[in-house]
Amino acid sequence: MNNPNDQIKKIVILGGGSAGWMTAAMLAKQLEQSCTITLVESNQIKTVGVGEATIPPIQNFNRILGITETEFLSACNGTIKLGIQFENWKQKQHTYMHPFGRFGADFDYMSFPYFWMKQQLTGAQQPLQEFSLAWHLSQSNKFITPSSDPTSLASNFDYAYHFDAGLYADFLRTYAEKLGVVRIEGKVANVFNHPDNGFISGLQLEDNQEIKGDLFIDCSGQRSVLMRQNLNVPFHSWSHLLFNDSAIAVQSTHTKMLQPYTRSIAHDSGWQWRIPLQTRMGNGNVFSSQFMTDEQGLDCLLNSVDGKVLTEPNKIKFETGRLNSFWDKNCVAIGLSAGFLEPLESTGLHLIQSAIMRLIRLMPNKDCDQLSQSLYNKETELEYQHIKDFIILHYKATERDDSEYWQHCKGLEIPDSLKQQIELFKQFGHLDVHEKDLFKQDNWLAVLTGQGIMPAKIAPIVTHKNNLDIEKTFDVMQKQFQQITMNATSHEMYLAKHCPYRPKR
Repeated sequence: MNNPNDQIKKIVILGGGSAGWMTAAMLAKQLEQSCTITLVESNQIKTVGVGEATIPPIQNFNRILGITETEFLSACNGTIKLGIQFENWKQKQHTYMHPFGRFGADFDYMSFPYFWMKQQLTGAQQPLQEFSLAWHLSQSNKFITPSSDPTSLASNFDYAYHFDAGLYADFLRTYAEKLGVVRIEGKVANVFNHPDNGFISGLQLEDNQEIKGDLFIDCSGQRSVLMRQNLNVPFHSWSHLLFNDSAIAVQSTHTKMLQPYTRSIAHDSGWQWRIPLQTRMGNGNVFSSQFMTDEQGLDCLLNSVDGKVLTEPNKIKFETGRLNSFWDKNCVAIGLSAGFLEPLESTGLHLIQSAIMRLIRLMPNKDCDQLSQSLYNKETELEYQHIKDFIILHYKATERDDSEYWQHCKGLEIPDSLKQQIELFKQFGHLDVHEKDLFKQDNWLAVLTGQGIMPAKIAPIVTHKNNLDIEKTFDVMQKQFQQITMNATSHEMYLAKHCPYRPKR
């Protein structure tokens, strides 16, 4: 039997923002007030606050909390995201989309993309993205919720959100405090550790207030106050592979219809994001200081903004990489304190979400056993590794050589795991993907084919499938996609009807 005295009784979260309040909200929901949860944050410490684009699993996170899509989008100035449109990545003036969901429909026990690749290798020209309902909807600025009928093509797509990360943190703070989470305003002056095992025993704030705990969650951002500064957990840099180290963000007014997708626009020394919220546009420039100065980066961003600039530029410096361990002793790092992968595929909030759910599944007793820690660290490391490879793919799979930046990208010595994935795909179109991977076959296919990588030969099994009229089948699919899209509601009308932004008074 479990000894009640061994159970965690006090959890202390250092840091607010998205990471802190997502953690506080979910822990309060799952632990059902069986222990106290205290969150320490300071209004003097600015959060990054630009994580405004997400990927589909955010739906499940909100669903577990019991938050409806309507109340969430209305409170957080949210819009729908059907995918990411990549512009100028393969080459200048070239555009492709990474849509959410599946391509086409599987038939004859084979994945649809194998038949698409067969058609391509025998002379067809239709891009893979045109067999995605998310793509069709996005190009018409429309939206419907996916069908619950698994036989319908309207069930084969997915979606995520764009929203104000600061409003989301405020929304979750209200949610968490209703469940008993206590927020304490203050900055940490000292961290106390047990002399026998090095566990953190408490925090001392600048006003001398002491906060004791059994389990500590480090959500202190890139400062990583508890993990890196106190416990001296080493940081493993990936700046030689993901060498962008700077970002500048501004908000602007809208000048056109709200598009239900994120835009990623490559330039000579990096890329820019465009993220539409209901009342404003989020704009940012991600670049490498090796190839662009801050002044050049700001000019590049401001010269490309369509509407009126609403905010002062927010300059952010970062180093890509991760901690050598994400859980050490009685402390777990979540969010930027654990690591950073640039926002190209909108994985920042997802890494927070998956870390929280992993911690809940492996919730320890006071002794924070080594086996649970090791499993947590192993799973998290694999997740970072997988996402890192997927992001590097965008830079490596380019035909651009028109600047030093892109020449550097083409010459990257990529990890063996990514090299093997690309070579495997180039042979017969196969991919090494696993159930727990965030990015599945269709995600990899969107980027690989979107940036011009194709298999050299048709998969042998598909060469034996000659009784199917592929051309006619594809034509029927296209007509269904077009019909569904024609009957869909405009993105703006959907938001206005179901979840208009209602600012907190």
